[in-house]
Amino acid sequence: MEHLRGATAPNSRIRISAKVKTFVLDTNVLLHDPQSIYKFEENNLAIPVEVLEELDAIKGEQSTERGRNARRVHRILQELLPDSRAMHEGVELPNGGTLSIIINPYLIDPARHSPAMTRLRAILPDLTKKDNRIIAAALFVQEQFPPPTILVTKDVNVQLKARAVGLESEDYLNDKVPQADEEASYSEVALNIYELQRFCSEGAYELPASAAKRLYTNEYVLLRSDEGKTMPARYYGEGLVRRLKIPDFVKAPGGLPIRARNLEQQFFMDALLDDSISMLTCYGKAGTGKTLLSIGCALHQTHDDQSRYDGVSISRPVMALGKDIGFLPGTLEEKMKPWLQPYYDALEVLIPSKPPKEPQFAAKKVSKKKQKKRDEQMYAAMLTPQPSHASHHNGHNGSGTPVKPYERLLKSGLVEIEALAFIRGRSIARRFFILDEAQQLTPHEAKTVITRISEGSKIVLIGDPAQIDNPYVDSRSNGLVYCHNRMKGQAIAAHVKLVKGERSRLAELAADLL
Repeated sequence: MEHLRGATAPNSRIRISAKVKTFVLDTNVLLHDPQSIYKFEENNLAIPVEVLEELDAIKGEQSTERGRNARRVHRILQELLPDSRAMHEGVELPNGGTLSIIINPYLIDPARHSPAMTRLRAILPDLTKKDNRIIAAALFVQEQFPPPTILVTKDVNVQLKARAVGLESEDYLNDKVPQADEEASYSEVALNIYELQRFCSEGAYELPASAAKRLYTNEYVLLRSDEGKTMPARYYGEGLVRRLKIPDFVKAPGGLPIRARNLEQQFFMDALLDDSISMLTCYGKAGTGKTLLSIGCALHQTHDDQSRYDGVSISRPVMALGKDIGFLPGTLEEKMKPWLQPYYDALEVLIPSKPPKEPQFAAKKVSKKKQKKRDEQMYAAMLTPQPSHASHHNGHNGSGTPVKPYERLLKSGLVEIEALAFIRGRSIARRFFILDEAQQLTPHEAKTVITRISEGSKIVLIGDPAQIDNPYVDSRSNGLVYCHNRMKGQAIAAHVKLVKGERSRLAELAADLL
């Protein structure tokens, strides 16, 4: 059975050096990033044979990212380990490290003993569990080779169990953003009153090098004078700041006008309406206006034939809060409706069934009779049944339920619901794409979505990094923060952080205190 010992073969390529470490990879690391095999520099990399078995069970998931990643890992390993000898002795990697498949002889021959395995069996006696067998393989590597052995896993419980048996363990950190202090929603730049007046009159100002060097392109700033006067601006690079380009309000077709209620929302609206920004990331807790402003500005830019975009696409990861309710029947729109209900709620606010007496989101009271009459006509047009749809006569659908005004947007294709499971291979042209709850995505999943965006389209990723239900990402490794960190400073990318809740006093208190 000597040939089954993997790394213990006489010609093993595992490097032994005071500066070299041996990393044992768990299955979830390979599923999270199939290219992780090449990202451990000049260190030893060991994969327990149990990992291959778990990948084999997952590779059959045809419509999931896990299944695709499992098949990708198999192809990489097949290329690196083309024969039995390479499998048993290990191979050298292009980055200078080594790769080996580990088979633990202590599990093959229970009569063999070692202090580490005795301790493992006392603490984790059930070796039929794959997690425990992977920990056992890492202990075997630690016992056989001098370099420090580290089990790399994204499963926090496996990390804790490994440490309990005396094995060092850590998370996969390659795609985590650097640990940093709490990020401010914007930077402040001090100017004297004359410089601020010049900025207000000309709409632009060139900052001194000392102030510009700490800013990145498309960063939002607040210019402040010693007298307390302020003015919001955006940094365009090369020392230049410009005034925000936002209208008094935006409107959906036949809907209510909405405006920014605070400084950060002004930043957000500026980025949403700027055609030069192709990718926008936005952080914000519940109730800060991420959803309402994004859909409002999107519809504002798609309401006529001269629009840059042909329509709005909306999607979000299907990640349940609490217990899953199982499979949902119906069409794609019916299946996705529970997950996209926040956008239906936002559309109901933007385009209500009845015009309110005093629009809550209006930028200013309508003083002209002509404007008032125009709004009434727009509401009437949204509620008037279309002749081409016989089932919508009398403002009802085929089941007798009244047709909501925004449902016309869905039926016309101006607003589309996208399922992320089917987005691979697509090319999304001339669409304003909104990806909600982006913090639930892995960096690879976020990359898959963004690379679908064609020229002339725009993608907005919004979410709250503090609210994550995906067990394999956290506040530093999710797709939303990863995209912001990697795209920061690019001329076609921007980032906004919303801080103040505007939904209600109760929602604001709950978000801060509960």
